[in-house]
Amino acid sequence: MTAHIQTDPRSNLIGSTWMIAAMALFALEDALIKSASSSIPIWQVLVLFGAGGAVIFAAVAVIRGTRLFQPDVLSRPMKVRVIFEILGRLFYVLAIALTPLSSATVILQATPLVVVAGAAMFFGETVGWRRWSAILIGLIGVVIIIKPTGDSFSALSILAVLGMLGFAGRDLASRAAPATLGTEVLGFYGFLCIIVAGLAYSFWEGAPMEPLTTHVSLHMSGAILMGVMAYASLMKAMRTGEVSSVTPFRYSRLLFGIGLGVVMFDERLDQTMWIGSALIVASGMYILWRGRKA
Repeated sequence: MTAHIQTDPRSNLIGSTWMIAAMALFALEDALIKSASSSIPIWQVLVLFGAGGAVIFAAVAVIRGTRLFQPDVLSRPMKVRVIFEILGRLFYVLAIALTPLSSATVILQATPLVVVAGAAMFFGETVGWRRWSAILIGLIGVVIIIKPTGDSFSALSILAVLGMLGFAGRDLASRAAPATLGTEVLGFYGFLCIIVAGLAYSFWEGAPMEPLTTHVSLHMSGAILMGVMAYASLMKAMRTGEVSSVTPFRYSRLLFGIGLGVVMFDERLDQTMWIGSALIVASGMYILWRGRKA
């Protein structure tokens, strides 16, 4: 018997609320990681964050009686997922640590556009010319934000783009992952990938491990807690109400990310940021609407 997902208006409202909560928690996670990275090496931030999340998901698996080590973990989609998870996590954490939080958050919102394009190319899903046009417009928004031909262009802005592509690849690989692998299993291995990313980056960064002050410990503990709660809220959102009604509220992360960037890190948004943000969000919303209509 398959689970039935309620689709009445009240369920859609509850699901949307869970989605907004998840996006707020993800934005807080990013802000706390950015703050911690100013005091300890980035590789250390990654290792601590990955270890904390992995321990929590392992505990959840034990409580639920779920096996973490099973044959499907070694399936080809999972191996591909691991590679993209490492790349996505590494480059996105580098982006929020080394570039404005607001711009990294905005660029991340292009992930659904790349996922739709990837689904058409690798899974044979039908994507008409209207949605292809929307994908192109959204990607133009990303180009506007990073300003590759402007005087203010920094190669560091490419980090957020690489992180976004890594997350898109991870999401596509997750669709092909065996259905026997539950949320806690995917979460456990996802956070293990963050540890691997941190250890790999330690050779490049070459910075020694720093002792943890009370300030940093609180920020890292908060980031881990926010990350796990956000993941759980996201799963709750996607299982309550209609996906087409709940998913658009993913873009609320943009508002939270920009707000935290302005309040906590005194960031300033220019005209190109607003234009690029508008193109990305409008393209994503149109693709969701067009997909529902189809």
